[in-house]
Amino acid sequence: MELHDVWFVLIAVLWTGYFFLEGFDFGVGVLTKLLARNRPEKRVLINTIGPVWDGNEVWLLSAGGATFAAFPEWYATLFSGFYLPLLLILVCLIVRGVAFEYRVKRPEESWQRNWETAIFWTSLIPAFLWGVAFGNIVHGVKIDQDFNYAGGVLDLLNPYALLGGLVTLSLFTFHGTVFVGLKTVGEIRERARKLALRVGLVTALLALAFLLWTQSDRGDGASLVALVAAVASLVLALVAARAKREGWAFALSGLTIVATVAMLFLTLFPNVMPSTLNPDWSLTVTNASSSPYTLKIMTWCAGIATPVVLLYQGWTYWVFRKRIGTQHIAAETVH
Repeated sequence: MELHDVWFVLIAVLWTGYFFLEGFDFGVGVLTKLLARNRPEKRVLINTIGPVWDGNEVWLLSAGGATFAAFPEWYATLFSGFYLPLLLILVCLIVRGVAFEYRVKRPEESWQRNWETAIFWTSLIPAFLWGVAFGNIVHGVKIDQDFNYAGGVLDLLNPYALLGGLVTLSLFTFHGTVFVGLKTVGEIRERARKLALRVGLVTALLALAFLLWTQSDRGDGASLVALVAAVASLVLALVAARAKREGWAFALSGLTIVATVAMLFLTLFPNVMPSTLNPDWSLTVTNASSSPYTLKIMTWCAGIATPVVLLYQGWTYWVFRKRIGTQHIAAETVH
């Protein structure tokens, strides 16, 4: 296996890690409007992800940086062609981080309500747009002979990509719902379990349609295995949620994300961005990659840094592993 193939797999792993981790905290952000009934419950939801949301975004930085260094042509075409949706995602992530920090800086109800609304929308919009972006990457876009994106913003809003956006939004919301069930106690935990069943059914229908479309369009035997794994793990996650086995439900919803992302990258390889204008103009792991020397240096750096990142992030989750409820919210912090 060549180094550019190795780095294609590593980038797929980084995106998988990002969607697994950031997926549930996007879902929790959406749930601040769907699940919480009062301010203490919103505070509980926000506190479940408060210690970890910023660490989860490290995976996005790593995926973007690795793409830039390992496949500069892919990075250039992707970020120039998808400039507006990716800029919107970036703005949402900035506002979302500010909202988490600023929400409790002042006691006025209107101040806190506005920041809570910001958390909801800046969680929902990226959760949808990431699906749209990856739907277009896998399905193919208008790339000319110079490897430049030749389409417009409206070309990105095609049925396949929009369905992909609905899948990621619903899947992340389901992932967040089972995470809330895993991390909370009391009435909010029970409501999260019931909501997980409803959201999970919608997710299953959308995901099945999207994955079957992907398989019929570009699939092979390996992607079919990933499709079966994604559907089976989602069904089992629903069974676990119904049985009040939140740990299993969370692990299985995460496995659904892993299998779904794996299927997308399996159908994409050896392309990194297919061209719908001419297959010969597609960006591939060969014509979009950096030099072998660059990839070699990157491999050494990744081998040293990755275990450190995994250790400190794992330690963070271990420290903040206990369940919380409204009884753990100090009275003076509830407004």
